[in-house]
Amino acid sequence: MLLNFAKMNGAGNDFVLMDNRDGTIALTPAQVARLCHRQRGIGADGIILLEKCASGRADWAWQFYNSDGSMAEMCGNGARCFARFIQKLTGVENKVTFETVAGVVTAWFRGERVTVGLTAPHDLRLNVEVPLPGGAVSCHCLNTGVPHAVMFVPDADKAMVQQTGSQLRYNPVFAPKGTNVNFVQVLGPQTIRVRTYERGVEGETLACGTGVTASALLAAKVHRMASPIKVRVQGGDELEVSFREQNGEFTDVQLTGPAEFVYEGRIEL
Repeated sequence: MLLNFAKMNGAGNDFVLMDNRDGTIALTPAQVARLCHRQRGIGADGIILLEKCASGRADWAWQFYNSDGSMAEMCGNGARCFARFIQKLTGVENKVTFETVAGVVTAWFRGERVTVGLTAPHDLRLNVEVPLPGGAVSCHCLNTGVPHAVMFVPDADKAMVQQTGSQLRYNPVFAPKGTNVNFVQVLGPQTIRVRTYERGVEGETLACGTGVTASALLAAKVHRMASPIKVRVQGGDELEVSFREQNGEFTDVQLTGPAEFVYEGRIEL
């Protein structure tokens, strides 16, 4: 079976996108992992399928797969790429809505940059003590479509992302689903830098949209930053998170950043 695809990236977080509006594509976890393999496949952090929205709650829907073949509830960088993929296929001009496992997402087009309105964050927990082999660490937690743990560090370059990220991701404190892990350095009054260990990729990615969002919102909560907050990611891009905070709750959370086409192709499944 030959599959047409587009390769895209959002701030270095890369994805394979496919048009499944006719419902003929059904991928197994093993097939997803092979397609995402960087030596034996196309290479990507995840695969996104465009599908019709069966519920009628949005214009379209997606199926999102992590590179290990597991399904993810939400992905901020993937959402921006997905919106531009829809735009290219359908010609929509101003905005589009699509349904994810986490809820309905709205995207607005601003040239090659896209703003996505994320679902309401939940499960905020501050100063969570987590036992690790080298001693307990403190982190903050927030679900921005998927669960995230955030650690503020003095120097992101020196953060042990792979080792500590893996220990936190699989820690019993976050069982059974585990968590994504973000290492955040405060650069200025309205600017942070974020490095992310992504669940499902099982390693550091160049950017994670929901991680960027969780990090910015927790910077607002812990370091009293105001909206909008600029976020520099490992891939070198700068994203922006805007929000409203009222009575301790975050609303109108939006993530703005690049979404770029890399190439199109066809691969045998």
